[in-house]
Amino acid sequence: MSPDLAFAITLIVKMAITAGFVLAATMTAERAGPLVGGLVATLPIGAGPVYVFLALDHDAHFIAQGAVASLAINAANVVFALAYALLAQQRSLIVSLPGAFLVWLVLALLVHEIPWSFTAAALLNVVVLVVCLRLARPLREVRMPAYRARWYELAMRAAMVAILVGVTVTFSFRIGPGGSGILAVFPIVLISIMLILQPRVGGPPTAAVLANAITGLVGFAFATAALHFAAEPFGSAIGLSLALATSVGWSFLVYGARLRGFRV
Repeated sequence: MSPDLAFAITLIVKMAITAGFVLAATMTAERAGPLVGGLVATLPIGAGPVYVFLALDHDAHFIAQGAVASLAINAANVVFALAYALLAQQRSLIVSLPGAFLVWLVLALLVHEIPWSFTAAALLNVVVLVVCLRLARPLREVRMPAYRARWYELAMRAAMVAILVGVTVTFSFRIGPGGSGILAVFPIVLISIMLILQPRVGGPPTAAVLANAITGLVGFAFATAALHFAAEPFGSAIGLSLALATSVGWSFLVYGARLRGFRV
């Protein structure tokens, strides 16, 4: 088997595995309401498999540095979710999504141009999250109408994430850990939720999912921090496992706190 054919087959398998994870997680999210939907959407269901495949091709230092870029771009994802949630209160999808994505694109370009240290990326997240969590709080409590995704909507979502995996893994040697870290957490799952939900259930319920996702992105910030500090001393496998546990643990903590009446 030629090296090119082997690479193509391996890449297709990686894309298919990731698509399966995304379908299972997001179907669960859509049936459980805005809180669970927002928390599940921000689990590393897209970024996690991308990082696993990057770890197969690169050393632990590459993964640790990529995590810093992912932490920095996480702040842009937070602003993206808030911008959409605000716009979707009264605007259609054709206005809300492009408007929010334009904000994300400007921020992503700025993030890409800055040589981030972990401390700078962490401080950026603290400032952005404090402001955005406060602004998003009034938008979180909206009843989700009954809804079941059609097969082609699920296929579209799986294809979008699979393509992201393919692009990131293919070009990771060329764009380095910074570019790979940014692409790994491109908000493809959030975008797919907007595309599928708003035409079916309306702006405010979809916005509630994204407003709750901001709380979930706090956990994602902790997860990237765990990956950054654990990857090199303990190896990529342990670093990725710890990052996943951190993200999942945060989601359970938030869910339990909300059930007890705390406004986390």
